[in-house]
Amino acid sequence: MNKFLLKGVAAMLCMATVFGNVACSDDDPVPGVETPETKDVILENEITSDMTLKATDNNLLRGFVYVTDGVTLTIEPGTVIKGEKATEGSLIVEPGGKIIAEGTAEKPIVFTSDQPAGSRAYGDWGGLILCGNAPVNATSKPQIEGGPRTTYGGDKPEDNSGIVKYVRIEFAGYPLEPNKEINGLTLGGVGSGTTLEYIQVSYCGDDSFEWFGGTVNAKHLIAYKGWDDEFDTDYGYTGKLQFLLGIRDPKHADTSKSNGFESDNDANGSGNEPLTNPIFSNVTLIGPFYGVSAGKAESEILYTTEDAANGAKGGQFQAAMHIRRNSALNVYNSVFTGWPYGLYLQGANAGAMVKNVIFAGMWENFKDDASKSYFETTSLNNQVYASSNDLIATNADYSSVVVDKIAGADFSDAALTDAYFDKVSYKGAFDGTNDWTKGWANWDPQNTAY
Repeated sequence: MNKFLLKGVAAMLCMATVFGNVACSDDDPVPGVETPETKDVILENEITSDMTLKATDNNLLRGFVYVTDGVTLTIEPGTVIKGEKATEGSLIVEPGGKIIAEGTAEKPIVFTSDQPAGSRAYGDWGGLILCGNAPVNATSKPQIEGGPRTTYGGDKPEDNSGIVKYVRIEFAGYPLEPNKEINGLTLGGVGSGTTLEYIQVSYCGDDSFEWFGGTVNAKHLIAYKGWDDEFDTDYGYTGKLQFLLGIRDPKHADTSKSNGFESDNDANGSGNEPLTNPIFSNVTLIGPFYGVSAGKAESEILYTTEDAANGAKGGQFQAAMHIRRNSALNVYNSVFTGWPYGLYLQGANAGAMVKNVIFAGMWENFKDDASKSYFETTSLNNQVYASSNDLIATNADYSSVVVDKIAGADFSDAALTDAYFDKVSYKGAFDGTNDWTKGWANWDPQNTAY
């Protein structure tokens, strides 16, 4: 008997017994149909056997929680997992472990703070960390940043750490100590067998996304009002990425100077291989001064922001792209607007590429003459516009683009011929008609009841 017929039977039973003082409502259980029981599930220490987190439960991360080698953690669509503030709750998927967090547009999976609506803040909890066995350029297996015990890296470029799809990560990013922070989504040696799609990191207390080596690819990522860098790449990361959005808050920057892209080969700028050589296409980064940078004095742009409540130190904004320390980062078909500087090449590898890219509404387009000379190389087909509104029609809708200005994407370079890239006709993350953030992204997680 189907559920709707059972509800009808239940309604008739209610009507038949109304004079016997039995009250019924639409919310009463249907006879013969079990109502899911809500349980408090506390995750702590190690997960050593396969486990499923359910959308009906109250799920809490307490301290560092490790998904160990050979174990799969599955998370149902619509599940909310809260990181405990008091213990900097964090989820670490170790090499050989897997996470299957496959939400849907209608039922995204949410990792968020355990604090009540209205009281959440940057870095309330640790974050989501995936570690795998794909190549890194360190001479020995490094320990993942931020404090967990886990080492990563290996010789398996197609390693599979699972699926993270239609997932939001909110108020994560804990500063354990300077230069040892947990990011919103940290990826250490993660292989190309892993699926990363439709992920939003919001109000992160460090980098929204950081890749330490590995080969994993990604599409449809959002970095929303993070503290430090939007997309940070190092230790020989070589993945492919398309359709990325970054939006900054002018009130929050890091003491290390916040950028849209920050990229190193490694901390020493060595020639260790693999070189950091990811390929980005169709990125839109909306900087902290979108629509307001014109005419601002240096003191108004290069100011120092306030510290965070969790101990993260305030600092200054710097560049849409800071490519340094022998990184060979590639950026194509992308749009950057509203930063103090557009491009800062600081000891970048000669193989770094910035091509078919648009700058608009920057305070200064280039940090130095070398960056200017490179960007303006005729064969690179880069462009500059004076105003942010030349590209994005309104600051209230980042996807409302000026269509004729973003036309002309080019995928003819060998780096972009891979089938992973959708060969679209436009630059930036949006074509002006299709907003891929709708239905699953959240622009006000502070006031969302979970």
